[in-house]
Amino acid sequence: MAKSFASSGDLEAKSETFTELADGVYALTAEGDPNVAAVEGEDFLVCFEARATPVAARRWLDLLRERTDKPVRYLVLSHYHAVRVLGASAFGAGEIITHERTRALIAERGQADWASELARMPRLFEDPSSIPGLTWPTLTFADRLTIPLGGDRELVLAYCGRGHTAGDIVAWLPAERILFAGDLVEARAALYTGDAFHRDWATSTLDTVAEFPAVALVGGRGPVVHGEDEVRAAIAQSRHFLDELCRTVGQVHARAGTLAEAFAAAHAALVDEYGGWPIFEHCLPFNVARHWDELDGIDWPRVWTAERDQRVWAELQS
Repeated sequence: MAKSFASSGDLEAKSETFTELADGVYALTAEGDPNVAAVEGEDFLVCFEARATPVAARRWLDLLRERTDKPVRYLVLSHYHAVRVLGASAFGAGEIITHERTRALIAERGQADWASELARMPRLFEDPSSIPGLTWPTLTFADRLTIPLGGDRELVLAYCGRGHTAGDIVAWLPAERILFAGDLVEARAALYTGDAFHRDWATSTLDTVAEFPAVALVGGRGPVVHGEDEVRAAIAQSRHFLDELCRTVGQVHARAGTLAEAFAAAHAALVDEYGGWPIFEHCLPFNVARHWDELDGIDWPRVWTAERDQRVWAELQS
């Protein structure tokens, strides 16, 4: 029996977990759905990620309002994917911050990504008619940007290199040693690499992420992890997933095999460890197709359209 396309058959609501990681530092996780977070400054909030629609974002904001009435001054978006950014209008943020490459990616492929992700993950798009349009940053940076929080506290936004996309950023609270890693690190959730730079991500980019001496980490999906050992384990898990994907797909490509054979090899290598984790089956065809392109010399990811999604899925997962 053919699998339902991507996550189109996953229509059951997920249980959400609100976590206060430190005084005024919050995260909301939901059984493998995209995570969101917030940090209180002296008289304002910094929110990290925006969810897929304003309606979905307002449920998160309602939880925050049970704890603080501070206005959202900054909304930080780790990258351009629709499920992370299209709820931005609900926040009323003074500034929307991304990496400079993310702005370029929104211009290049934001509309196509919106259509693609709506078809792949319809459950996340609560009332899609509430989305006013593409989300555009009002402030971008290249390497680092520091947001003073008041007193001696600050939030550091950092670009660690090409990874999940060309423009992923992380957010670092040095006083509390908490890292918001976006989709560069997943804790017990499968990685999506359809727009990735696999070799950079698995080497120098994750090396840079690991340099932050975090004692707690909020990944893009999955539970919050606590303790230095668990943080290291989450980064190692993400690196191992990438390494095995590259190894198996690379072997098939080197012997002039087919894309379908590469998918079968990657699936066999990864399914025992990762197959029970959120969105594994959803992600893998797109992951394999992207790395196959890299091996063919296509450095810049091809745009995923709703039509291309369906073609790749039909070839690899039907």
